[in-house]
Amino acid sequence: MTEIAVKETTDIERVKTFYHLLANTITAGVTNMTVWFALVFWVFLETRSVMATAVVSGIYLVAVAVSGFWFGGLIDRYKKKRVMLLSGLVSFLIYVIGFAIYLTAPPAEFKNPASVILWIFVTLLLMGVIAGNIRNIALPTLITILVPEDRRDRANGLAGTATGITFLITSAISGFLVGHSGMYAVLILAMAMMAVSVIHLAVLSIPEKGIAHADGKPVQLDVRGTLIIIGAIPGMFALIFFTTFNNFLGGVFMGLMDAYGLSLVSVEVWGVLWAFLSCGFIVGGLFIAKWGLGANPLRALFGANICIWTISSLFTIQPSIFLLTSGMFIYLCVGPFIEAAEHTIIQKVVPPERQGRVFGFAQSVEMAASPLTTFFIGPIAELIFIPFMTTGAGVGLIGGWFGTGADRGIALVFTLTGLLGLVMTLLAMNTKYYRLLSYRYMTG
Repeated sequence: MTEIAVKETTDIERVKTFYHLLANTITAGVTNMTVWFALVFWVFLETRSVMATAVVSGIYLVAVAVSGFWFGGLIDRYKKKRVMLLSGLVSFLIYVIGFAIYLTAPPAEFKNPASVILWIFVTLLLMGVIAGNIRNIALPTLITILVPEDRRDRANGLAGTATGITFLITSAISGFLVGHSGMYAVLILAMAMMAVSVIHLAVLSIPEKGIAHADGKPVQLDVRGTLIIIGAIPGMFALIFFTTFNNFLGGVFMGLMDAYGLSLVSVEVWGVLWAFLSCGFIVGGLFIAKWGLGANPLRALFGANICIWTISSLFTIQPSIFLLTSGMFIYLCVGPFIEAAEHTIIQKVVPPERQGRVFGFAQSVEMAASPLTTFFIGPIAELIFIPFMTTGAGVGLIGGWFGTGADRGIALVFTLTGLLGLVMTLLAMNTKYYRLLSYRYMTG
């Protein structure tokens, strides 16, 4: 067999391994996200406390943002398969312990928002969900190992499709499971699916040549070292902070979209619409898997941003559920292009032994942005924009064609956010950092 034939056979085997990993990631992702979604629903239904639900969400978002630094170090220091197995085992054991607490604790404890047992149970399950986040950082580093460079953009597109499938399944089953038997059925399913995921991963062969920094030193956050790695690549900081800025703007949609949508349709219709909209991730990911991102993923990233911010400035220009639905569907279809482009760039310009820390840093910084905006945008909309379009100067200035009322105040926030995102994208495209990173990718 010739050397070329051997290489082609090896590449085929590695790509097959990637598909197995993708299926495994979907299984684990559905498990962890079902626990997360169901936990939020269940806490509210048991306690009827909005504050308790907000605290659960806050703990999760902060933990995800902080843990990315440490998880990235773990992935770089140890075999990636070993770290992913540890992640699955930790989640499985936590769900077993959580199930035992759920069965033995007095039901009244779960209805009291000040109950210590309730918050031990909630915190424990959140730790299980967050432990699964290691996979989200490890997967793009494994794409670097398993997929040839000229096909990595397509593999990243499939990873985006996996996210869409996870979200779609989770959205469909979480509410039904909680409605049927509280957290009982949720935890039974979580233990079973996580066990399947761990067993499948254990027998899967992943070719890893070596371990970076296997020097016996304890794993640390190593933020300084990570900053040095990123700073050594021209334009990499600019890419991460550009995505972070976009997530700041994306937090506007997280904070206000439900309120706006429910001003147009019933809660039942809104829920069905989101099940449909989540298919946008799948469509976008499959498009990338088929046709890729082109010769320069950075160009695709900026093109995708121009698209989503243009759409964002227009889909609430009039109070129409059809306009909103079509705009949001396009928005979600284009979203995977941004993540796939960022991952494809990092996979090429960052050495493989350092990618875990870079992906972990990027996730921590980028994930921290949306919650901050979500926290502030509600009061801003309620105190400034809603009065502006209800009884303020906005009624006379633009109310004749834009509309008036509380929902139009929220709509104005979306329109201005879209315009701001579009302006910042166009400015970023004309900076030296774009040219430097683009040159590094094309010549690397």
